[in-house]
Amino acid sequence: MAGAAGTQSKIESSKTHVRRAADDLKSAAGAVADEYRGKAEQAWGDARDRVRTFQEDGEQYVRENPTKAVCTALGVGFILGIIFRR
Repeated sequence: MAGAAGTQSKIESSKTHVRRAADDLKSAAGAVADEYRGKAEQAWGDARDRVRTFQEDGEQYVRENPTKAVCTALGVGFILGIIFRR
């Protein structure tokens, strides 16, 4: 019976070791996920700011050059119409 007790002790020790390793892995994965979440939020904010700036610049250009803007839009529409017609 002493052999069975030793085996049981080794099994419990292994279980404890595996649980600690799993907890360490979980903590590391959480830290990496938090880091990437922060980077993604920053990239999203930067992209949103660039789009807003691009939109404002476009609106300003159209206000300053309405004829050019309309002619450009008609030209692009015409070309796209020819391309998608085929």
